[in-house]
Amino acid sequence: MFIAGDLGGTKTILQLVERRDGGSRVVFEGRYLDAGFDGFDALFTRFLDDVRTQGLERQPIEVAVLGVAGPIDGDRVRMTNLPWVIDGVALAAKFGIGRVRLVNDFVAAASGIALLDPADVIALQPGEPVARAPQVVLGAGTGLGVAFRVWQAGRYEVLESEGGNAGFAPATPEQCELWRHIHAKTGWVAVEQVVSGPGLVNVYEFLSARGAQSGSQPAAPLRDGADKAAAVVELALKAGDPLAGRALDLFIEAYGAAAGDFALDVLARGGVYIAGGIAPRIVSRLRLGGFLKGFRSKGRFGERLARIPVHVVTNAALGVLGAREIAVA
Repeated sequence: MFIAGDLGGTKTILQLVERRDGGSRVVFEGRYLDAGFDGFDALFTRFLDDVRTQGLERQPIEVAVLGVAGPIDGDRVRMTNLPWVIDGVALAAKFGIGRVRLVNDFVAAASGIALLDPADVIALQPGEPVARAPQVVLGAGTGLGVAFRVWQAGRYEVLESEGGNAGFAPATPEQCELWRHIHAKTGWVAVEQVVSGPGLVNVYEFLSARGAQSGSQPAAPLRDGADKAAAVVELALKAGDPLAGRALDLFIEAYGAAAGDFALDVLARGGVYIAGGIAPRIVSRLRLGGFLKGFRSKGRFGERLARIPVHVVTNAALGVLGAREIAVA
């Protein structure tokens, strides 16, 4: 038996898995909102209690592979967008697990790419894929996760990255104004301060403030305590709110530009995979062209980027799928 997990800044998925005949079978899955717990130990205790509630006998757990949203430092990780510190050695000792292996959440996501079915991806740009060429996996959610897949010794190896915390590079006059707006509040503008759920809210608030200064119609207020990014998406796609629609389009342009930057980092002729919680919900808007415009707007390298395949991953369990793959490898 082993445990596979995907620990994001908003929610956590944990699976109890049985290894069998070189493969695996999920015995139980739990999904939890992180805000309901004061730390991962409490969440993990709840998961084990839920396992017992289902009448499943507690068998020895060989290993737990946890994809965690944060930079891994040996056997410890301090999550980027939660005040949680996870110690793999202490966790194994406390819960009687043979070994707890911590990996970055997008290392886990990238490890699951090869296991996706054709129905799990939507092509934004078919491109001209090159076998065994580097690939990029990135995704906007609570933050911006990034990982790279590079062919080595007969297989794809995954390279960890904190590229979401690289500096945001504005590409248009409007994005320069956005950069100044965020910089005035934080003193530093990382790409995930624009390309993420909170980043989308930053974009919406920037446009709201600019509209208020010009005397335009006031923006729809975003309720405190609610999922503000989801509210902006709903205003844009369902209510047809013009300001929310412009915020979503500006976000998408910046998302595409960031994806293009990461693709250039490794010349990702094997493809770019857009995962994370936001992209599958806005596929209709991504298809309108703003994403690919930002992706290809790289001067003389635009033609090369037009040949790189770009796919949206619609399987929400990609991270835990990859954690299972790491556990059985």
